[in-house]
Amino acid sequence: MAKVMVVTDSTSNIPVELLNGNPIRILPLQVIWGGEILRDGVDIQPKEFYERLAVDKVMPSTSQATPEEFKAEYAALLNAGYDILSIHISGKLSGTMDSAIQAKRNFPGANIELVDSNSTSMAMGFQVLSVSRMAETGATLAECKAVALEATKHTGVYFAVNTLEFLHRGGRIGGAAAFMGQLLNLKPLLEVRDGKIEAVEKVRTLSKTIDRLLDLVEAKLANSKGPVRLCAIHANSPKEAEELLARAVKRISPSLLTDALISTVSPVLGTHTGPGALGLAFMAGM
Repeated sequence: MAKVMVVTDSTSNIPVELLNGNPIRILPLQVIWGGEILRDGVDIQPKEFYERLAVDKVMPSTSQATPEEFKAEYAALLNAGYDILSIHISGKLSGTMDSAIQAKRNFPGANIELVDSNSTSMAMGFQVLSVSRMAETGATLAECKAVALEATKHTGVYFAVNTLEFLHRGGRIGGAAAFMGQLLNLKPLLEVRDGKIEAVEKVRTLSKTIDRLLDLVEAKLANSKGPVRLCAIHANSPKEAEELLARAVKRISPSLLTDALISTVSPVLGTHTGPGALGLAFMAGM
């Protein structure tokens, strides 16, 4: 029986220490900056990205991994004897899934399965990690896909941004567009819901937004009887992420909490959130 390799993309934001030894391959999305095409997490790292974003007069844009890049990755893995489970950023936020679908057509009959995470960042990262643990223990491709599909029902992410400008510019604003008229006066609370970025509430200050974020995550996890995994995600705000995670951990029963992590928002996602974004991703019940 072939082993399963999990392929995902760089918006999963999985901390490097959790990748070591796990059957996970990451395809980088792209930051397009002036005349440069930079591979997310390869040609440009978060620290360099946010430093440049603060001073550069040219604003970056982003692009998905290409079908050819997927094709090359799939071919290498198939030649190495792997079955492939490919889990990616929501198709409502990126064309990455479309690229994967196009690439798969080049391998008729091959054991390649695709799953839309319906999310991004560590909400997707937790899905990928769960499946990779299954793959490591020898689970079949069908078993891994079933876990991946189930995991999409058990993850979520809430976050706050300093301004909606970056999301608006990149066309990722979804239902939060209703807040644009009060852009300068709000620190909106957002979530990835049904694969799109949606507004949760209008809040006047960042501190109140974070308070409300914690309340909502606690409510989401209140009835969980299984493992709870948390990750504070941040766009160049490491101290604030540490404080957020510490506050979140206090709201979860120690007997349920299995992971408490911090992850930096990658350059591709940071292009859309802007600097200073802060949030909580979670998985519960599996």
